[in-house]
Amino acid sequence: MKTFLLPVLLWLLASMSASTALAEKADRDKPMNIESDAMRYDDLKQVNVFSGRVIVTKGSIQIRGDKIEVRQDPQGYQFGQITGSAESPAFFRQKRDGVDEFIEGEALTIDYDGKGDVVKFISKAQMRRYRGATLADEVKGNLIIYENLTDVFTVDGGNSGVNVGESGGRVRAMLTPKVENNTKSTNKKPIDLRPSTSMQGGAN
Repeated sequence: MKTFLLPVLLWLLASMSASTALAEKADRDKPMNIESDAMRYDDLKQVNVFSGRVIVTKGSIQIRGDKIEVRQDPQGYQFGQITGSAESPAFFRQKRDGVDEFIEGEALTIDYDGKGDVVKFISKAQMRRYRGATLADEVKGNLIIYENLTDVFTVDGGNSGVNVGESGGRVRAMLTPKVENNTKSTNKKPIDLRPSTSMQGGAN
């Protein structure tokens, strides 16, 4: 079965920025604050389950969902699985480090790995990058994996036909070039960016 993967150095190419702007590196060391309608603690599994209009903040990270299961490993790293619904998907937002840019996304399920600083958007997934309040880039697929420390993400179209939603089993991407603040940039030929069908990013 063939899946369509987008190794997302495209994101960095689209921005055409000389500096590397990563997600807020200090976020994973910040305390996790949670609000919900109810909470249940499973001592056997060492898991806290929060349900009902859940709101989570952790540094610049904002998370919303119907339910979140949170556990912490012996080293103190936190892990969360956030679930939503078709009507109200789980939501994640985080500031990128050093620039006025934000990453946000939604899916039926979101997995947050505080140790690896990785976020997975699972089923009917969407992820967007904003420059200030302006939408710059957007991708859709069945599974999006975003690595905060390297600012790299992969997208699986999931053409198995299960929960692909509006993506239709294909990766869909909208990538906006970053406009330079000099006159020379207006004479440059736009870069033609195409999604790749391989993890190595080779041409189709």
